[in-house]
Amino acid sequence: MTDASATTTGTPEDRAAAPFPPTDLAAFLRCCAGDWLSLRSRFNLGSEAAPATGAEPSEADTPADDDNSWHASERAELQVTLLVAPGEGHGGLAVEVKGQPGVQQSYFHADGSFGSEPDASKGVTGSWTLGPDGSLDLVVTAGERQLKERIWFTKPNLRLRSTVEQLAGGSPGRASFSSEIRRVPRPAAPGPNGTPTAAKD
Repeated sequence: MTDASATTTGTPEDRAAAPFPPTDLAAFLRCCAGDWLSLRSRFNLGSEAAPATGAEPSEADTPADDDNSWHASERAELQVTLLVAPGEGHGGLAVEVKGQPGVQQSYFHADGSFGSEPDASKGVTGSWTLGPDGSLDLVVTAGERQLKERIWFTKPNLRLRSTVEQLAGGSPGRASFSSEIRRVPRPAAPGPNGTPTAAKD
C-alpha cells in the first residue's frame, strides 16, 4: 500500500462488516482495525504541561527552545489490530506506530474500565464511555492530572481524535487533534480483455 491509496471511501479493512456509525463498543473497535495515516497537531496550553500516561500512542512532549514550542505537527503511520475479548470483556486494540518500538495494547472491560492487561483487576489505565453518537470517550487520571480523549468517525475510513489534559486547579495542560485516514487497497485495474489485474503499490 502507498500514500496514494489512502482514501475516505470504501470498506473498512476488517472483513467482518461493522455497522456504521458504530452502535456498540464491539462495532467501534472493528471500525478502528486497519492501517491509518495520522496527521496530528499538538498544543502546549499551560506552563506546567508534562507527559502523562494516556490513551493515545506516542503521547510524548517534544519541548523546544524557540517561541513556537507551544505547538507542533507530526505525521505517523498506525497499524491497529483487534484483540480477542477475554471472558466478559469487550476485547481491545493493539496499536503500533511505524518507526517506533513497542506496541500499545488497550483492553476494554465490561465494568467501564480499560487497561493494558486482559484481566480487569490488573493494569487499569482509565475509564471508557461510548456516547449515543458513536463517539468513544476515554479518561485517564495520573496524580493531579487528567487526560480526556475522544475518538469518533465521520466516515468508515476517516477517524478523528481530540485530547485535552487538565492540570490541578482546572487549568489546561496539553491538547491535540488528529485526523486519521484509513489506507485501503487500490481497485484492480482492468486488463486487456476487461479482466481485473493485480493492483500495484
